[in-house]
Amino acid sequence: MSSRFLWPPDLRAHVLDQYDLEAIFAYINPTMLYGKHLGLKGNLETLLDQHDEKAEQLYRQVRAVEEKILAKQLLRARAVYRFFPAQSSGDVILIYNSTGAEVIESFHFPRQAHGEELCLSDFVAPRDSGKLDYVALFTVTCGQGVRELSEQSKQMGQYLESHILQALAIESAEGFAELLHQRLREMWGFPDPRDMPMRERFKARYRGVRVSFGYPACPRLEDQAKLFDLLHVSEAIGVELTEGFMMEPEASVSALVFHHPQAKYFSILEEELDAFERRRAVSA
Repeated sequence: MSSRFLWPPDLRAHVLDQYDLEAIFAYINPTMLYGKHLGLKGNLETLLDQHDEKAEQLYRQVRAVEEKILAKQLLRARAVYRFFPAQSSGDVILIYNSTGAEVIESFHFPRQAHGEELCLSDFVAPRDSGKLDYVALFTVTCGQGVRELSEQSKQMGQYLESHILQALAIESAEGFAELLHQRLREMWGFPDPRDMPMRERFKARYRGVRVSFGYPACPRLEDQAKLFDLLHVSEAIGVELTEGFMMEPEASVSALVFHHPQAKYFSILEEELDAFERRRAVSA
């Protein structure tokens, strides 16, 4: 794939602490919050326009919890991100130190055996091009202390508020990831159109992609440890990895971000994942 090489503003680690929660709430996907977590059937905006009683009541309850969170600063939004020099070598992405002189980490990804035969490494300049490319890594969290707050609400008999609080924390982390990705695009020099509707962002109708470990194109959850080491996540924002490489607190999102103009999401079949793991086991 041809690529347009873009230089990030710097190669330093950046920590964001106590980020504006109200700004993050604007990036929460209502389909995920109300549909997936809170069980609302149908489109929230349509239901509100139709004055659906159940939707209106649930919307008021969520807004009340949001106002409580903002008034008492019950959630703490934190993030760490950094741009890294990178190149690809086959199905592997090589991560370099800030001078570009030394490979400090590598990520191996599966390749499609069907369709366009895509691999995430295709979205980074190949090593034999002689040119350094760049990727961004980040981790965000909105979950510290949420479990305790949710339990307090339960003990007071406020079961729906407890559930809404947990759902808001999880979707706030997703919203923060979306907001930070937008900021990274701006830093890279290709901001979204000013009039881009939020629903277009939820559909990733912008240049570049962000991928998280554990999904088919990026399946190795244990590679979370590499990202955490590169960003010093635990020290920077207090997010830890469990023995199974899950993030604690749960309301956290990590990602590897590509700027390539042709970068997109694609499927990896189960048999392709199996073949990928077999090849890795042989080479280990």
